[in-house]
Amino acid sequence: MGKYLLLWEVDRTKVPVNPKERMAGFNVLLEMVKQDIKNGTTKDWGAFVGELNGYSVVEGTEVEIMSGLQKFAPFVHFKTHPIASVTQTEEMITALTK
Repeated sequence: MGKYLLLWEVDRTKVPVNPKERMAGFNVLLEMVKQDIKNGTTKDWGAFVGELNGYSVVEGTEVEIMSGLQKFAPFVHFKTHPIASVTQTEEMITALTK
């Protein structure tokens, strides 16, 4: 199982102009995030203040992560970065000396 840093951005072309519609849409997205946190897939999540983007740290297999992100399409776009732990980085450094 891997750990990934996701940088997310809301597609501005999909954001309603009407404030009530916008609030309803954002609430749906946030409820999905809360469910992922409750399920343990999402370990950390945050929105950058004043922007329509942010980050998430998730754990799972590639297929689990890809499948989980599809529920946010087409409203949110993601850039995904695998994360190596301290232990994994130490193992890589040790492997370089062999």
